[in-house]
Amino acid sequence: MVEQHKKALEKQLWNIANTLRGNMSADEFRDYILGFIFYKYLSERMDIYADELLKEDGIKFDAIDENTDEGKEYLEAIQEEAIDHLGYFLKPSELFHVLAQKGENGEFILEALSEVLNHIEQSTMGTASEDDFNGLFDDLDLTSNKLGKTEKAKNELISKILVHLDDIDFLHHETEIDVLGDAYEYLIGQFASGAGKKAGEFYTPPMVSKLLAKLVTMGKDKLRSVYDPTCGSGSLLLRVAKEVKEVGNYYGQESNPSTYNLARMNMILHGVHYRQFDIQQDDTLEQPHHIEKRFEAVVANPPFSASWSAAAGFLTDERFQDYGKLAPASKADFAFVQHMVHQLDDDGTMAVVLPHGVLFRGAAEGHIRKHLIKDKNYLDAVIGLPSNIFYGTSIPTCILVLKKNRKHSDNILFIDASQNYGKATNQNYLREEDLEAILQAVENRKFVDKFAYVASVDEIAEENDFNLNIPRYVDTFEEEVPINLNVVAESLSKVTANLNSIEKEIFEFTNELGINFPSMGEK
Repeated sequence: MVEQHKKALEKQLWNIANTLRGNMSADEFRDYILGFIFYKYLSERMDIYADELLKEDGIKFDAIDENTDEGKEYLEAIQEEAIDHLGYFLKPSELFHVLAQKGENGEFILEALSEVLNHIEQSTMGTASEDDFNGLFDDLDLTSNKLGKTEKAKNELISKILVHLDDIDFLHHETEIDVLGDAYEYLIGQFASGAGKKAGEFYTPPMVSKLLAKLVTMGKDKLRSVYDPTCGSGSLLLRVAKEVKEVGNYYGQESNPSTYNLARMNMILHGVHYRQFDIQQDDTLEQPHHIEKRFEAVVANPPFSASWSAAAGFLTDERFQDYGKLAPASKADFAFVQHMVHQLDDDGTMAVVLPHGVLFRGAAEGHIRKHLIKDKNYLDAVIGLPSNIFYGTSIPTCILVLKKNRKHSDNILFIDASQNYGKATNQNYLREEDLEAILQAVENRKFVDKFAYVASVDEIAEENDFNLNIPRYVDTFEEEVPINLNVVAESLSKVTANLNSIEKEIFEFTNELGINFPSMGEK
């Protein structure tokens, strides 16, 4: 039933998005539709929570008269409880369905809507949840001409969105919070795949997220903490949570302000309490926010070969100083690896998606790679993925798995899963069977012909000079089938016989017609 409800919800939401976005680009409209879904979620949650508090008094939250002394007393008491429990507060007149109803009746609601969204944020000022709600609705610019050329047109479009969303029951059952959260994830994915690189750069395809999550939770049923230094919309953090019974705290950092807002909304929509997550907005390499913390699980899909300052001052930064060299300014891949290793707890596991170049590029990157393997001995596995499975780029990628206390300290596992995928119209994707094959190889850690190889650290150092290029270890060469000349001669003989037969028929047919058509022999 839950799955059926989720599918229906996904379909409704995507239909609304497609019907109403008009000439606006997908990534622009994303901010509006996802922002209003979030507002509706907060509104319904507030309504349900307040009704529960008022049950003994036999009244409903939306029936409270805000202008009477009694009504004000009720609201004051409810606000205090709601701020502590939910992290925010809404008055009955500010509930989503109230504004949607006004919009449906043709009233002008843009001003009131803007005030409500500001008030949600203001209600958290000076409280523990302030950082988690600050600026959440900044991307909902209700004055933008992209919504319409006139105020009337803007009001009509926004009213239509609210009315459509108001028809959907998000929180009928408190246990179905994840249904909405998953539908929200679905929408993010749809916008990402529909809008190419711009909307997809913050989004990790679901099956890659699942693989990363399973790699860092293998053998565990609860985590103290999970961290993503390039968390995007937060989907990877939430995916990790699905693999265990309990996650203590979620940490993340994201440089893009709009995506940072999306990540915080996504956490709340998935029922993660505001006290349990700490997501910050800044460039992780240049301005890290969690530098003193250590995490049990670290996952990331950083921007491939991004630029960073690589300023000389970083040579004394505790994240990079042991290595003696910095990742090049034009390729920050190893800088992200070094940052993540620094944040990893002693009993933790990290898994990071990177371009293949990190496996074999020389100079500073080769130096860092050697240090990770020889001096620190943190690298546990290298997994080659298929090309064209990420939005916005077709390059082949790999996953590096690192641990500070490795059980198999004398070897590194190599997996070549580059040929294991399904094909969609414009994208390749990992299937469940591909995922299972990779995870089984990680668990078994044994040789699998043309798929997995366990290389000793000595072999990597002495025979390959710390080059991790997967074909050096996993032999995927397919031998050509030898040509049988007798079979070829026999086939040619049959083809010649067939041609002679056809020629004879043509010659006889042309003679009957009185046409002097020479046979091949006469030519």
